[in-house]
Amino acid sequence: MKNVKVLGAGCPSCKATQRLVEEVAKAKGVEIELEKIEDLRQIMSYGVLSTPGVVVDGKVVHSGGVPARSKVESWL
Repeated sequence: MKNVKVLGAGCPSCKATQRLVEEVAKAKGVEIELEKIEDLRQIMSYGVLSTPGVVVDGKVVHSGGVPARSKVESWL
């Protein structure tokens, strides 16, 4: 199981990123533990200055804007 965190304060791009991650995981049959991080201090602790950010298994893989579906597929 992959641990995925979507970092962001709830903006439309953050919500779209969360939905995209959920959709790709379901389509690929990959079990994930998805967590939404909205606390600014926690987001900053990952070094993410532009949201949405995505963290997979403790590693920041994306920040700033909704990632391409192909990128999300490669992470999962």
